[in-house]
Order: sequence, then C-alpha cells, then structure tokens
Amino acid sequence: MINEEKIKVMTDLAMYEKTQGDKYFPISKYFRSDYLGLALIKNFFLVTIGYALVVALVGAYFSTYILDNVHRMNLINLGLYILIGYGIVFVVYTLITYITYSVKYYKAKKSVKSYFGELNKLTKMYEKEEKRMSSRSAGGYK
Repeated sequence: MINEEKIKVMTDLAMYEKTQGDKYFPISKYFRSDYLGLALIKNFFLVTIGYALVVALVGAYFSTYILDNVHRMNLINLGLYILIGYGIVFVVYTLITYITYSVKYYKAKKSVKSYFGELNKLTKMYEKEEKRMSSRSAGGYK
C-alpha cells in the first residue's frame, strides 16, 4: 500500500537536495568560526590584490605626470595616503564579508536543520510502518 504522506516527504527531501542542498550542505559542515575565518582570509587576499591592481592602474594612468614631477613629490605622504586608503578599503570589505557570510551561514544552518527534521519525520514513518508489518506477521503465525 502506498503511503501518500511518506511520498510527499520523500519528494520534498529530494527537491531540497537538488536545489538548496548543493548550496547549503557544504556550508553546514563547518563550524561558524571556521567558515567565517576562511571567508575573511580569502577577503584579505582578494582586497589586497584588488587594491594593488587599482593603485597600479592609477599609477600607470598618471605615469607621465609622476615621472615628470617625482622630484617635487613628497613620497612619504603619498605612501601614507596609499596605506590609509588600503586600510579603509580593507575595513569596509571585511565588514561586508563578515556580515554577508554570517547571514549565509545562519541561513544554511537553519535550512539544513529543517531538512534533518523532515528526514527524522520520514524515519519515524518507516519505523511505524515496520512495527505495523512485524505485528501483522507475528500475529499471523500464532
């Protein structure tokens, strides 16, 4: 006999695995601190590389001016402006990364928790069905 409720739960679980599971299962395997730590390390390298590329592009764009006026420039102040700019960009992107990945982590944990709740529900349905079948077979042999 087909149990429609069990089929509905199994279908929902399969749909979750195909759609959201691919996105949320890998995230849920991490501890929060590990997941955020990896994101922040990746953020550090990407911001550093990106900022260096932007500074290099701006330097290349103004290269004729820089080469003509390098003897008049205060290179220490220029270096400080570049470092302060890097610090500001780094702090802003770190905050954005922290908030974004925290929200993503909590969504994943909540979603996977509901998935496992449905999985437990399905397991209980199988256990009830198994008990029913064993009680029928035990009753028929007596």
